Amino acid sequence: MILVTGGAGFIGSNFVLDWLRQHDEGIVNVDKLTYAGNLATLKSLSGDPRHIFVHADIGDAPAIERVLAEHRPRAVLHFAAESHVDRSIHGPAAFVQTNVVGTFTLLEAVRGYWNTLDADARLAFRFLHVSTDEVFGSLNADDPPFSETTAYAPNSPYSASKAGSDHLVRAYHHTYGLPVLTTNCSNNYGPHHFPEKLIPLMILNAIDGKSLPVYGDGKNVRDWLYVSDHCAAIRTVLSAGRVGETYNVGGWNEMANLDVVHLLCDLLDEMKPKASGSYRDQITFVTDRPGHDRRYAIDARKIERELGWRPAETFATGLRKTVQWYLDHPQWVRDVATGDYRKWVQTQYSSSN
Repeated sequence: MILVTGGAGFIGSNFVLDWLRQHDEGIVNVDKLTYAGNLATLKSLSGDPRHIFVHADIGDAPAIERVLAEHRPRAVLHFAAESHVDRSIHGPAAFVQTNVVGTFTLLEAVRGYWNTLDADARLAFRFLHVSTDEVFGSLNADDPPFSETTAYAPNSPYSASKAGSDHLVRAYHHTYGLPVLTTNCSNNYGPHHFPEKLIPLMILNAIDGKSLPVYGDGKNVRDWLYVSDHCAAIRTVLSAGRVGETYNVGGWNEMANLDVVHLLCDLLDEMKPKASGSYRDQITFVTDRPGHDRRYAIDARKIERELGWRPAETFATGLRKTVQWYLDHPQWVRDVATGDYRKWVQTQYSSSN
């Protein structure tokens, strides 16, 4: 049995589904079910005894302690986080509470549980912390990509809170000996992505005939990682990663935001053509967000060299699969497009250049 936090969110739910497609080992899935947590994503697991869902907050120490004591997992994989930069700018307190205080509370509960294990179980146990490349700050156009030794320089409340959680995980290894692993990933995309992030937002707005809001000049660069590739990397790190190490996980797909939107429009022109014109006609440039990092890039050579992982999807193949998934699952889209989501998008993107 393994325990996953945030397993109803985007990356966590994809990990749960992929894991149970490939393993008989069960999962205890702990999720608070905030706005981005969606149990409908996991409806295919209804009645599957390998999947045990627990509605709980990682910041609720007694609840986490009970789950650990009852299910006795051999590993904890920590996905749970507040993750949207724009939301962190408007409401940073939730990010500090979940990403810093919540991670601390989880670590304390796990440390207490780990100390109850026998020697062999203690040696085999792992705590895998899933983090982000945003903790490293922003790169100039000619800077080398982020490596595992790049100094932290977070620029948003979100990335600062994730940096704080990374430091806590590292400290619990060096101070208490907790056997931890950390992964820092680039921008994920793929099925089941809550439509506030760039790729799903553009797909759904395009289909609905709405504007496609691009921040600033659209030249902010990100490295894009297909979510199933990320899940495979996490499985690899869990099984073979060296305790105490960090591993950068990237897709080798640096792309400017505007170029991503152009590619999405071209795919939709092919896969769901409009009666007239191109989806590119819907692109609108909006006022840039405060402190918008210019470029992220991941050097993922360490995980390939040491553990043999490399992404299976190119950006072209992954993006096509993503667009097709959203076209094929209109009911999922309707279910997540709540009034709160609509109000958020309207507030966030109401100011155009």
